[in-house]
Amino acid sequence: MRIALVAGETSGDMLGAGLIRSLKKRYPNATFEGIGGPLMQAQGMVSFVPMERLAVMGLVEVLGRLFELLKVRRDLIKRWRRDPPDVFIGIDAPDFNLTLEQKLRQAGIKTVHYVSPSVWAWRQKRVFKIEKAVDLMLTLFPFEARFYENHSVPVHLVGHHLADSIPLETPKKPAREKLGLDLQRPLVCLMPGSRSSEVSKLGHLFLDTARELLKHKPDLQFVIPAASVERRQQMEAVLQDYSDLPVSIVLGQSQTCMAASDVILLASGTATLEAMLLKRPMVVSYILAPLTFAIMKRLVTQEFISLPNLLAGREVVPELIQDKATVTNLISAILKRLDDKDTVNQLQQTFGFIHRQLKRNADEEAAEAIAELLNPSTK
Repeated sequence: MRIALVAGETSGDMLGAGLIRSLKKRYPNATFEGIGGPLMQAQGMVSFVPMERLAVMGLVEVLGRLFELLKVRRDLIKRWRRDPPDVFIGIDAPDFNLTLEQKLRQAGIKTVHYVSPSVWAWRQKRVFKIEKAVDLMLTLFPFEARFYENHSVPVHLVGHHLADSIPLETPKKPAREKLGLDLQRPLVCLMPGSRSSEVSKLGHLFLDTARELLKHKPDLQFVIPAASVERRQQMEAVLQDYSDLPVSIVLGQSQTCMAASDVILLASGTATLEAMLLKRPMVVSYILAPLTFAIMKRLVTQEFISLPNLLAGREVVPELIQDKATVTNLISAILKRLDDKDTVNQLQQTFGFIHRQLKRNADEEAAEAIAELLNPSTK
């Protein structure tokens, strides 16, 4: 059994690693190839291209890498048409993977897309391309599965692996002890993103916010989990202008840093789901290139962008995006979550309810659905 996969960023690497583990239980002699990060490679996958080269977000930002991305995709299509795998699994990265899946499916290769694009929020007509591109869509959330069922696209709801791996209750003290942080002082976790472009746009903003927060609460401490060595080096360069801040940079260990925190200030993305499952109050922010934001604002039909709000169906965490992403606004939102215990308690109850809904043993669900696609008699 040869299984081809392409993941485009850190969150996809996490999903891919769990999926490979579960697939190996069913196919012990299977080989895995394509594009993946360090977690997928640790499970034995051969990555043809560094995953970092695919990690680009934004309509404008991708233009600078467009020719490289198109060449990578053409090379993969040629490789797998010439020597077809048993199945191709595209993990997220829809702008890259959906066209790849469509070309491979036309060549007779079974295709799976793991993690639905946000077709329910914007560019809904993409569902017609998805219908042509995939034999099976694997979704993480219930509202996504309902959308595909309504459009007659084969779908399987798997839940989210983070909901399986994160306990329903996670105390702060063990996490702080592990990181060597003060047990008594309040802690704010700063997470400006896993991409270079995100850190460039949010790094100074988050640190300016931290500096101003100290004027309101002088006993605050801060921690920054860096997603990679490159992001750590990038943040260390930014921090040279903030030598007065009581901040620690940690390589990896984002979940531990979040668990240790009283409040998390973070870029919109998968980390918001992780923070929700840890039941930690958060403030979500994001800044796109102005042209990208202008285009997206016209296309997006959903009121919210962060997963906690989408899953709750209402605003449970503040979203301070683009022009609203100011030091003043961030400070106000963070202070409320540091000081208002009633708000925090209500938030944690909501997060606990959503957590239980998403806890479905996702890695096994996804692997079982793929096995059923490859051999319908396995059920």
